[in-house]
Amino acid sequence: MARNATKQDEQVSSVSKWKTLMRLFSYLLDYRGLIAVVFLIMAGATTISIINPLIIERAINVHIANRDTRGLIILGCVGIGLNLVLVFLVKARMYLMAKMSNDVLAKVRKQLYEHIQTLGFGFFDSRPTGKILSRIMGDVNSMKDVLSNSVTTLIPDAVTLIAVVIIMMMKDWRLGLASLWSLPIMIAGIWTVQTRAHKGWQDFRKKNSNLNAFIHEDVAGIKIVQSFNAEKETQATFNGLVEEHNSSFVTAVRWADLFGPVTDICWAVGLIAMYYVGVKVLGIENVQVGTLVAFASYVGMFWMPVMHLSNLYNQLVTNVAGAERIFEVLDTEPEITDERAECDLPEVKGAVDFEHVSFHYDDDPDVLSDVSFRVKPGEMIALVGPTGAGKSTIVNLISRFYDVQEGRILIDGYDIREVTIESLRKQLGVMTQENFLFTGTIRENIRYGRLDATDEEIEAAAKAVNAHDFIMKLEKGYDTEIAERGAGMSAGERQLIAFARTMISNPKILILDEATSSIDTHTEILVQKGIEAILRGRTSFVIAHRLSTIRNADKIFVIDDGGIKEVGTADELMALRGAYYELYMSQFKFDEDLAS
Repeated sequence: MARNATKQDEQVSSVSKWKTLMRLFSYLLDYRGLIAVVFLIMAGATTISIINPLIIERAINVHIANRDTRGLIILGCVGIGLNLVLVFLVKARMYLMAKMSNDVLAKVRKQLYEHIQTLGFGFFDSRPTGKILSRIMGDVNSMKDVLSNSVTTLIPDAVTLIAVVIIMMMKDWRLGLASLWSLPIMIAGIWTVQTRAHKGWQDFRKKNSNLNAFIHEDVAGIKIVQSFNAEKETQATFNGLVEEHNSSFVTAVRWADLFGPVTDICWAVGLIAMYYVGVKVLGIENVQVGTLVAFASYVGMFWMPVMHLSNLYNQLVTNVAGAERIFEVLDTEPEITDERAECDLPEVKGAVDFEHVSFHYDDDPDVLSDVSFRVKPGEMIALVGPTGAGKSTIVNLISRFYDVQEGRILIDGYDIREVTIESLRKQLGVMTQENFLFTGTIRENIRYGRLDATDEEIEAAAKAVNAHDFIMKLEKGYDTEIAERGAGMSAGERQLIAFARTMISNPKILILDEATSSIDTHTEILVQKGIEAILRGRTSFVIAHRLSTIRNADKIFVIDDGGIKEVGTADELMALRGAYYELYMSQFKFDEDLAS
């Protein structure tokens, strides 16, 4: 399933491109002052650009025609001075817009990352990590040119177009109309091309996301790939994804590349029409050479912004797909919120009540159905049962990684949906079988459980779970650098560090979800001694496959068929000779078979 998930195209909600763009441009509102300065710079640059053809016209019609060398030199110096100013203004505009667009991208990326951290497990269960990374990095980067060029291209080029058309019509409306008659053809062509190009870029974004997800998953699971000699199969799958990626890119580019030719052809047709009307229709004797040259410059000044705008439109079509994917994540409502929270959860004693709790994942049948039980403060509750029975679901509901569909869960009488998530999880310690370690030192990984912990408290937590001795045997002790996911360390060592991280948070309620499943027997003995001391006086929920590790539990819940089938101590349940007895005996027989 995971492999298929990396190859399956994501479904992105269909939203109007213009609505997406308007939402994207709204980020620029925080930079009104900077944009105002940019507008002033662009107004100056546009004015100089429009004046340039008039300078050429005067130079030809007046100074060259009258052999006025002095006037030509003065006019040339004025033109050079103005264009030096133009170069400075363009550079200033580029610098300011680069700064603004980078600031906006940083803001969007931070907002996206912050929002993703609020989303529930359901969001991550349905998306490979690589596809999430693709949105945070690649899709955000795709917005840079849109943000920058939308201001530096759209506004000045639109103003230039209007000014050029007015000047052309004022100087000679017949030449002006001849120059612009191919504009409707270009609009029709651009509209046709953009429709196909947008679909192409949407498909490319999906294929790019699939490829990123597959690479991320394969690198993370390279040991499994090599262990099962699956390199050829993996390479074949990768090759297929690369082919899809390349094919979708080529298709999108083919359509996108038509923007330029459509504009170029219409530009050439307009220029030819202008010369034809000027020379053949009006007669060369009725049109001054300087005016004709100026008109040719204005035709270029008209179609060049049109070219820029078509390229900008191409960028919008290309990159709006990335913006759509970003906003789709930002619009995903967190499943677990403080919406019903009325207060912070005060320091608790640890009483836990399930009242008629039912829960299911998506459209699956109920994992838990009408489950009720009461746990007193300080009790150790063991959860046993077959795989998929709902043991992990129970502890995930206590931590509010998911919310119940029916019923409620109380801690010290407080409905956990009516207290803030932060105040709830601050009093919970969760230790899972996925002993995930971050890149950094051992000290930093343990301190992650409580960021204000002192070095002495870190060492005390490590000693409590018998991790101190093996840490001190390392060359740099607690300052030893851990590679990604704890590579290079044994499963037992990673587990012990993860235990110390959980223990340092000093939780009132401790959840151990198969936390000793990756530890060898010798290490488990050490950990059990530390756990016994830590559990004393705390409410705890322990999920364990090895039933021998939970014989001292105050209560054992046998979970199956969506509910609690049996409750009691180990001795009481063995005496019943029911579900727990069968589990214990089957495991005992399995251990005997292994030993023999």
